[in-house]
Amino acid sequence: MGQGHQTDTDLHGSAPDSHAAALLLIDVVNPFDFPEAEQLLAFARPAAERIAALARRAREAGVPVVYVNDNFGRWRSDFRQVVEACEAQGSKGRDVARLLRPEPQDYFVLKPKHTGFYASALELLLHKLRTRQVVLTGFAGNICVLFTANDAYMRDLQLFVPEDCCASNTAHDNAHALVQMRTLLKAETAPAAELEFGAQGVRRLHAPSPSRRGSG
Repeated sequence: MGQGHQTDTDLHGSAPDSHAAALLLIDVVNPFDFPEAEQLLAFARPAAERIAALARRAREAGVPVVYVNDNFGRWRSDFRQVVEACEAQGSKGRDVARLLRPEPQDYFVLKPKHTGFYASALELLLHKLRTRQVVLTGFAGNICVLFTANDAYMRDLQLFVPEDCCASNTAHDNAHALVQMRTLLKAETAPAAELEFGAQGVRRLHAPSPSRRGSG
């Protein structure tokens, strides 16, 4: 378990880790079986490599890694079945799913809609984790990542959305979503390499330049 683990009697001894920060992987386990899949995959594959590296760093620092994943309309599905289906031979998302395969200590939340917060256990999980900062990564940046970021902002969570760890169908769509998150949701959008995980949470290693601070 991660740093700061505390027993919570409400969970009957099955308490999660406790940490100021959590890393959210949004819809990274994905069959990519929709019409624009190849377009998104061109950006998702390189982003997945950076997400995998960031997840390794988070785990090493004791930061909870949470898979926030679509249930793809299969109301009887569980996350293990989703992973198996996306890793199966013939799945367009196989390479990405295998690269981002969850570890045993990771958490998962299945969501029915675009945002990770609607009709899911995400808010309760973050409360139990005592999380005040969330690092959002995944696909698509201009849809599910953006919608989840909006709901996280409304819940007074501090947002980090590393610009090289989310992907959309086009570079323009992704860049526009990042601008929205940076300017309207006060998200820190520095690349993953500039983020540092520690016992007190996550922080940016270098302050943004004046020109970037005022960009939008």
